[in-house]
Amino acid sequence: MRLIHSRLFLIRKRQSGFTLIEIAIVLVIIGLILGGILQGQELITSARVRSLADQTNNITVAWFAFQDRYRSLPGDYVSASGQIQAGLLNGDGNGIIDSNQERGQLWAHLGSSGILAGSYDGAAVAGGFDCPAATCPQNAFNRGFLITQDNQALNNPVASNELWSGNQIPALILAEMDRKVDDGQANTGRMQLGQGGAGWAAANAALCLDGAGTGYAVLTDPGDCAVVFRNF
Repeated sequence: MRLIHSRLFLIRKRQSGFTLIEIAIVLVIIGLILGGILQGQELITSARVRSLADQTNNITVAWFAFQDRYRSLPGDYVSASGQIQAGLLNGDGNGIIDSNQERGQLWAHLGSSGILAGSYDGAAVAGGFDCPAATCPQNAFNRGFLITQDNQALNNPVASNELWSGNQIPALILAEMDRKVDDGQANTGRMQLGQGGAGWAAANAALCLDGAGTGYAVLTDPGDCAVVFRNF
């Protein structure tokens, strides 16, 4: 009887835990799952970076194509109603986008001329990071692009025509994009962090800069960042 009890005890003892081989298999499976998740996240990030870069490139191409065709800036064109489409408002032809009317008409000029895809209402818009979809093309995070005469870029005191990306963009996306299209720094080059303005508080903008003051805050990413393209 004692022998039977001893054997039963040994059987229960063997069944009470996992073997080293079983644990190793479980760890391998967990590693594969985590690796797949990380790879999936990288693919998503790459796709979002590519989408934003493509949007910016399309706007840039349209901006210069309009100038090549009409010898004027969109929005600033003095003959838009006669040469492009009746009902468009003409700009003052001074070579800068410096009024609410011109900021809104800019996209209407580009859309009506067929140079940029989309239809825009041309409504007057103040400089900001919250231009509505009816008036301005939206970035992949549903905030409006804007072109205006300003010095919104982080480290450029002299005003010029700038392209604002719209906010609500993660710092990680902007950091990756900057590495691909510019110098990878948040405060230098053609692509720089903005300083905040209408629709995007300066306090939120400050959170997008890292502790060194030169890079994007990818480790503490606030998810609400925007950039400015200079020499536009």
